[in-house]
Amino acid sequence: MADEQSFAHHTKWVGGYHGFVVPALLLNFGWSIYQWVHLGWTVNGLINILTAAALVLLMFYSRIFALTVQDRVIRLEERLRLEKLLPDDLKSRIGEFTKEQLVGLRFAGDGELPGLARKVLTDKVGDRKTIKQMVQNWRGDYLRA
Repeated sequence: MADEQSFAHHTKWVGGYHGFVVPALLLNFGWSIYQWVHLGWTVNGLINILTAAALVLLMFYSRIFALTVQDRVIRLEERLRLEKLLPDDLKSRIGEFTKEQLVGLRFAGDGELPGLARKVLTDKVGDRKTIKQMVQNWRGDYLRA
């Protein structure tokens, strides 16, 4: 299992993606532009730039798409979890939680979740980072995209 998660240490770093793919594709894009400007404005150079730009966009979109799907799954999981753990007076308010709030609440332990959920709704805390910082008993999520 990965190291114990906390607010300070919960982002996912994928060495092959963040350490190789991202820099390599950005370098390729920059190099393509450099060559086109300094070696001549050719059709081949333009095609290289367009291909490099397409690869950079593909890289960013693939990450955004994975994170969007992850957030949708988290939204569903947390609504089911809230249905099980919230007191009756809060169950009727589950639909009021935004995606951002649910993503932030996912790190709260089961014992802490009802009180934190009430505070998030009452105080209208909408930022996932702020909610994560409010969590006292961190519940790690080790299956993230």
